[in-house]
Amino acid sequence: MKKEYLIYKLSEEMKEATRIDNELFSKFDVKRGLRNEDGTGVLVGLTKIGNVVGYERIPGGGLKPIPGKLFYREYDVEDISHAIIKEKRFGFEEVAYLLLSGHLPDKEELASFSEMINDNMPLEQKTKMNIIELEGNNIMNILSRSVLEMYRFDPNADDTSRDNLMRQSIELISKFPTIIAYAYNMLRHATHGRSLHIRHPQEKLSIAENFLYMLKKDYTELDARTLDLLLILQAEHGGGNNSTFTVRVTSSTGTDTYSAIAAGIGSLKGPLHGGANIQVADMFHHLQQNIKDWTSVDEIDTYFTRMLNKEVYNKTGLIYGIGHAVYTISDPRALLLKEQARDLAREKGKEEEFAFLELLEERAIATFGRIKNNGKTVSSNIDFYSGFVYEMIGLPQEIFTPLFAMARIVGWCAHRNEELNFEGKRIIRPAYKNVLEEAPYIPIKKR
Repeated sequence: MKKEYLIYKLSEEMKEATRIDNELFSKFDVKRGLRNEDGTGVLVGLTKIGNVVGYERIPGGGLKPIPGKLFYREYDVEDISHAIIKEKRFGFEEVAYLLLSGHLPDKEELASFSEMINDNMPLEQKTKMNIIELEGNNIMNILSRSVLEMYRFDPNADDTSRDNLMRQSIELISKFPTIIAYAYNMLRHATHGRSLHIRHPQEKLSIAENFLYMLKKDYTELDARTLDLLLILQAEHGGGNNSTFTVRVTSSTGTDTYSAIAAGIGSLKGPLHGGANIQVADMFHHLQQNIKDWTSVDEIDTYFTRMLNKEVYNKTGLIYGIGHAVYTISDPRALLLKEQARDLAREKGKEEEFAFLELLEERAIATFGRIKNNGKTVSSNIDFYSGFVYEMIGLPQEIFTPLFAMARIVGWCAHRNEELNFEGKRIIRPAYKNVLEEAPYIPIKKR
């Protein structure tokens, strides 16, 4: 039997073998995607790290949409972000300290922590050379392989004691910006023939500043502060998001930190999770080209109607960046980023594009409600503005999802540490019901 035919035959057999009747999920009360019938997540654990709030439960059943809230430990992210913006300082390191330790640092603690982050940013020479030698155009894969490479140089890689987990967490948070910056510069050199620049991280710079310096050297203060805000807003989002849950599931087996984090990277890479900001950016460029009057409500509504009816754009029936699994009336991260995006658009001379994006947000929500008419309250999420912000800063699409990982590594480490340290820990093992009837084995001569 030819290999090509065998692959085709196996593929066709797989099609039948993976078919399960939809009514069986209802019959056995299966929580598909770990979701309840009302769309909320199945409660599978407890945490003290973060909280995502988008609705209230009504006595007797049902959900009441409310303005979204995001908490890091017990603190509202809006309060954290507004304080940092008002004081004109960088705050991602403070948020990392808070999520890892459980309390806000004082000035001395924050200064020592930031210095430790800075000291750990440089890469092992072999890791650096490994990045340079890697082929391929997906930086998330390079990031994952580089994390696994770190296992080689850690003399206590499998040690899950608290001290060692914290050391590994700090090293990972420190090295993600360097790995991503070097990987992109290598990609740019290999695919576009550009000069290869390997800039070493600088002392006294924040993570946001150092990343922009290593990536492209030239940036404005507002560029760095906006990137810092994005890192803050994406550092943590509860234990139920797919990549964080992946890290917790993997960690519950007792495996090493690098294997667990590599699993999280693989989850975030998926287009249904971390790749949404790229989809929004592509959609925005499409709308810029296909809507003649950027101020026309009628033209925009007509085009969105056609998108929802799967007639134009990529014909998926989706408006990217609209809707969220938890948030209903608003996504607090989108509101905070939108404030900063307005200032950045003014600096970059992109006010017309920003106004267009803002109108698209308004009309997308209105059109969705009119066309779907399913009673679901939707709002824009952080992805609606993040791609536009990245482009204004001058960051390429190849690093949009890696930047998400650069922020979320903080939450991943915090959740891994919690998973391994609370009393009564158990390996996470949900159940799947087999819906096939038993059958006697058929000897090969009779098949």
